[in-house]
Amino acid sequence: MAANALVKAMFARLVGDAELVALVGTDGVRDRLLARAKMPCIVFGEIDSRDEDGESLQVHLVTLEVWSLAEGRREAQVIAERVRALLHDAALVLEGFDLVNLTHRGTRTRRETKTKFQLAEMRFRAVTE
Repeated sequence: MAANALVKAMFARLVGDAELVALVGTDGVRDRLLARAKMPCIVFGEIDSRDEDGESLQVHLVTLEVWSLAEGRREAQVIAERVRALLHDAALVLEGFDLVNLTHRGTRTRRETKTKFQLAEMRFRAVTE
């Protein structure tokens, strides 16, 4: 599936960046939030994929979550900005598919009520062929 190839390429781009790894650690990019996760971290959230033209184009809406234990939003925002710089308009190589485009659509930050963690939800839109 194109969505899996997209996530794999996004993951590789993130973990391959020394500046981002310095912010979140070597195991700071994950596919799920663990119960006692080391923070800060980046988690792949919801992915919604749809056929665009009935043939080969697919549109993928990908959510990345930046989690932080910090009191304020700054840490999550700094990490989110680095993620944006790495992925927005990136020319990623996908295994078995072509990436037409990848754009950052927006970021929403908030404090989670139950856990008091800071969360920055980043939304990306990708088109694959």
